[in-house]
Amino acid sequence: MDQPESEYRFTCNGDAVAVTAPGDESLLLVLRERLGVLSVKDGCAPQGQCGCCTVLVDGEPRVSCVTPLARVAGRSVTTVEGLDPAVRARAAEAFVATGGSQCGFCTPGIIMRASSGRVRDLDRALAAHLCRCTGWQSVYEAIAAAGSPTAGAVSVVGARDLDAAARRAELEGGVVQAVRPDIPLGGAPFADDTAPRDALVAVPLPPGSTAEAVEAAGARWVVGSSLSEARGAAGKVQGRRTTVEERPPLFDALAPCPPGGVRLATSWVEPAYLEPDASWCEPGGQSASPVVNGGAFGGKLASAAPGAARELADHFGRVVRVVYSREDVVRLGPKRPPMAATAVWRDGRVVIEGVVARGGAPVFACDWPSAYSCEVSARWREADVMGPPVGTRLRAAGLAEHAVLVEGALDAAGVDRSALTDDPTLLDSCTLAPSGASAGARVHIDPDTGALERVEVRVAAGDPLDETVLRSYAVGAAHMALGWVCTESLAVDPSSGEVHDLSIRSFGILRAKDTPAIYVELIDDTRGPLAGASDAVFAAVAAAAWNALARAEGARPDTFPTRQTRAARRLRR
Repeated sequence: MDQPESEYRFTCNGDAVAVTAPGDESLLLVLRERLGVLSVKDGCAPQGQCGCCTVLVDGEPRVSCVTPLARVAGRSVTTVEGLDPAVRARAAEAFVATGGSQCGFCTPGIIMRASSGRVRDLDRALAAHLCRCTGWQSVYEAIAAAGSPTAGAVSVVGARDLDAAARRAELEGGVVQAVRPDIPLGGAPFADDTAPRDALVAVPLPPGSTAEAVEAAGARWVVGSSLSEARGAAGKVQGRRTTVEERPPLFDALAPCPPGGVRLATSWVEPAYLEPDASWCEPGGQSASPVVNGGAFGGKLASAAPGAARELADHFGRVVRVVYSREDVVRLGPKRPPMAATAVWRDGRVVIEGVVARGGAPVFACDWPSAYSCEVSARWREADVMGPPVGTRLRAAGLAEHAVLVEGALDAAGVDRSALTDDPTLLDSCTLAPSGASAGARVHIDPDTGALERVEVRVAAGDPLDETVLRSYAVGAAHMALGWVCTESLAVDPSSGEVHDLSIRSFGILRAKDTPAIYVELIDDTRGPLAGASDAVFAAVAAAAWNALARAEGARPDTFPTRQTRAARRLRR
């Protein structure tokens, strides 16, 4: 039951403030909605699982989305704006210098925890956070640089062309992206941060809710005068993690493995971009894009948020702000299309036969370029599968599945890949993106423990424009690929299509401490800048990981995630 409103006094970034609100209202809502402190980000509220809203309370890191206002009465709250200016500048410069910040959504929370002076075990500290973009390696480097006055982070940033860095980020993310010191501090113009705070707020109608709703953009929306009012009226679904074991939805359609070939069935996978979909619009105006300073791995390109904001603003004659919760993102956002397929090397060519969830055929049936001189014959059909919508523009969708099956067939047949390509990125795999960018990968697994030890990546993307940004995107893509192969999935009810896993920690994303070292070599390439190098890295690392697991286990896993392998079991502990 909500507590009655009372006045609560505390110090925020050195200033005394008084807030009249219910005592159980979250500190996150108070900071963002009442005090306008927008560097504190809402990635999963109130799950308390992404760390984006981390602040300091009396110097101790606290996740503000699960901290009641009453708990901070008479205490001191610090956000990035309240850090010592020298500490703040050093952290910002370090995260830019190392590529530890891409979109910048999760970074303020990480900086707050790292700047608290209370971190003794960085692995454990970062377990409270999720960074989907960077793959963690550059985050560790940034924290080390920020903590060392002699690390030279400022001079490194000053020597770089940050406009060129932004152009490389745009080539990889697909949207305009800024690279500058204020981005790690929350300075990116995310849609919900730029919305007028006195706007009406619309949230998606949760399943089973009987709240009064308005039709817009093909969906139903609950509208309130504030975010807390709208979510309260809607009866917001609380995130949860199911005990139901996921199962690749097309596994029963998986044909027997052809002699000397491979077979594979994949699961529903959440893109897990950190900033939930949001938009806002004035009556008759242009909606704010939900895709700002990062491409959300293609997951927001078909978002209903901007269309709903425009229609609702015209309907009410007022500015309307549309805000998804994390649970809304999981229920409504596109997932990687599940598939089941076989592949075999036969008569000098790779033959692929597969089935993909309906809607996935446009990318699966593409005539994907190949780094190899051999012919690839692929035939795909679609099948109706109960579940969330599929996305054909997610990172390396179709390309990665194609690469994994081709590399698996070549590996199973013992084909010498060096006889099929002269691509300089070739390691244990080689993938060519549609742009002509290429990547190769090698994944090392400890033969005794089954642990992922390290990943080697080679990338050729023409003019890199900025090596730090290209490396950061390559590491992030490698991290995401390892998760896809080993640990990531969603449990979905096969009869209703309802997603059971709504908790951000249930997606199976690799934690910082479990991510192996990822080494990236950029190949000299005289061509002009080429897009999509990180897509090629994702595909190459996934293929190399599957083949490495086959060798380490003595048998090839036939599902993603490969829960039965020793590596996957270690990662999910």
